[in-house]
Amino acid sequence: MLLLILVFSVVDPAFASVCRNYADYDGLRHQICILSINRSAKNYWEYRAAVSGDGVKRPVEVYNCRERVKVQHDGTVLAFQQKDPGEMICSFFNSSGR
Repeated sequence: MLLLILVFSVVDPAFASVCRNYADYDGLRHQICILSINRSAKNYWEYRAAVSGDGVKRPVEVYNCRERVKVQHDGTVLAFQQKDPGEMICSFFNSSGR
C-alpha cells in the first residue's frame, strides 16, 4: 500500500507547468502558464504552445518569436501585446531568431 502511495505522489517533471505571475495597471494579480510546448524543427523561432491565463486554458497557438506574432487556431495573426504569453515564451526560451 505504501509503495502505491509513493508511486502516485511523485510528479513527473514533463507534466509540470511553467508559470509567471504579474500585476496589471490596476494592481490585479494574473498568472500565465505554459501547459505544453513544442519547438518547430523547420523554423527554430516558432513554438506551438498551449497556455492558460488565470486558469483558463487556451487552444494551441503558434508563437513566432522572430516576427513577434502569434497565429491562433483559426488562422488569425496577432502581434504580441504587453504581458502576452508570446513574450513569456520567447523570453523564457531566449530564441528570438535574430
